[in-house]
Amino acid sequence: MASTAEELERIAGETGFSGAVRVERGGVVEFEGAFGLAHRGYGVPNTVGTRFAVASGTKGLTAVAVLALVQDGVLELGTTARSVLGGDLPLIDDAVTVEQLLGHRSGIGDYYGEDDNHVITDYVLPVPVHELAETEQFLAVLGGLPQESAPGERFVYNNGGYVVLALIAERAGGVDFHDLVRTRVCEPAGMADTEFLRSDELPGRAALGYLPLDGGARSNVFHLPVRGTGDGGIYSTVADFGAFWAALFGGKILSPDSVAELVRARSDDPDSGRGYGLGFWLHRDGRVVQLEGYDPGVSFRSTHDTDSGLTCTVVSNTTDGTWPVTRRLEAELFGVKPA
Repeated sequence: MASTAEELERIAGETGFSGAVRVERGGVVEFEGAFGLAHRGYGVPNTVGTRFAVASGTKGLTAVAVLALVQDGVLELGTTARSVLGGDLPLIDDAVTVEQLLGHRSGIGDYYGEDDNHVITDYVLPVPVHELAETEQFLAVLGGLPQESAPGERFVYNNGGYVVLALIAERAGGVDFHDLVRTRVCEPAGMADTEFLRSDELPGRAALGYLPLDGGARSNVFHLPVRGTGDGGIYSTVADFGAFWAALFGGKILSPDSVAELVRARSDDPDSGRGYGLGFWLHRDGRVVQLEGYDPGVSFRSTHDTDSGLTCTVVSNTTDGTWPVTRRLEAELFGVKPA
């Protein structure tokens, strides 16, 4: 990876990349490196052990936690949201199922829509961010959103659907959602550094996210919920995502049948040229699976080849920092056109 390391140094210098990169194959690290600052005010450098927010990378962990409850018989993929939500969120169609929510085919309204024509630096949450720390508190932003299409009709990426999934998992399983992800995903995978942290009390090894404003010195703490839930906001490390893929496809978290359900394509996304399963992006040959996230001050992608065991994880504490690096690595390592 010597030439790759030199190329990444060049890209980091040209783009101001701030974050961490790790490439591993079958548990053997081929390259890892860190660039930029975790805290710009105090000049704290990023390291390969820095804990970064991964935005919608969280959705894959949510999907795994939900499938764990399906394995337990607590839920079924055909369980309707209404059967768990009761009278809450009455505008969600009674026919919407867990499987449709996982596959972005529910048609429900989205509180944080990808196509709402706001720029990434806008303040879009309708309530103060500090009021969004527990999953039940998100009812305040999920309510009042009408159904946008019939359940199952089409694929539309939907953040709110994964918050609804967190509510369903929490209520059906009788366990706080953050604890559910910790015990059913992170602990069996050995992801010791992965946790839903509050942005207003980050520990010393966690990176602040930075916006492309005021010279890049403004953090994202007023742009996102103070603590994430099913749709995003978990913090992790590049090493922990290597552990995640190995554990997921090594049978340490779910049965092989449940994993096959997660990575069975339900939809094609013409915008990105990829397929989508349940919580996971899929390249069309079915061999390469991805998790990805994009938020104000956050960009993340982890790509895994199920045949070779090759994993590449890139995360940045800036809004767009990850993409120049992933374009270079994915073309070289996976032979796939980057989304």
